[in-house]
Amino acid sequence: MTQHESSDAYSPLERAVLDYASALTRTPASADPELVRRLRTDLGDKALVELTAAIAWENHRARFNRAFDVAAQGYSEGACCALPQAGPAARPGGGSD
Repeated sequence: MTQHESSDAYSPLERAVLDYASALTRTPASADPELVRRLRTDLGDKALVELTAAIAWENHRARFNRAFDVAAQGYSEGACCALPQAGPAARPGGGSD
């Protein structure tokens, strides 16, 4: 199970979008037809096409950069920060499960 699947930070629709992005990022890229149907219902055809195009474009860029060993150039340095992996103490209310 991935973090987004168990996190309270995401709505069910957001989790579905993340599942879809994950599915299209794997090799081979393949999304569950039921997931696609749900997203089509929840988002509509135009938004699903836009989402799919954004995911495909980012996959294209990532694979292109990997092929040529392109490293980060520092353009966004300091503009964002990675969130630490949540542990039991980071959960609302603290403590363990």
